[in-house]
Amino acid sequence: MDNEDLFLCIDHVAYACPDADAASKYYQENFGWHEIHREENPEQGVCEIMMAPAATLSPDMTQVQVMSPLNDESTVAKWLAKNNGRAGLHHMAWRVDDIDAVSATLRERGMKLLYEEPKLGTGGNRINFMHPKSGQGVLIELTQYPKN
Repeated sequence: MDNEDLFLCIDHVAYACPDADAASKYYQENFGWHEIHREENPEQGVCEIMMAPAATLSPDMTQVQVMSPLNDESTVAKWLAKNNGRAGLHHMAWRVDDIDAVSATLRERGMKLLYEEPKLGTGGNRINFMHPKSGQGVLIELTQYPKN
């Protein structure tokens, strides 16, 4: 797979916080942003709210994913605890067209992915994460939107 075929765009940056509702309200009241999607992901242990500057998401629009823990065992709860409860940027997500092909290419190049197979993420997306050691210190999510 050629480098130019790997990634479509930056899909979102993820903001981890103790209270997703309060963060959503902050983005709406101060920046005029809109909730595009909201769901709870029990497998990941998080409440996720996708925020965008427009009410309708365009194909190349970058979003902010507001995440808060559903329980003390979630990775977001552990991340917040490690950061003394302070909210902050958690990861960035790169949109891909074929997560299986991109994952295989990255593994061939020596990158470490967190999951052997993609998992189900926000809005039915297939997701995986590149370990921060493979992302130059940044946790990078790969996300593939459902095929219509």
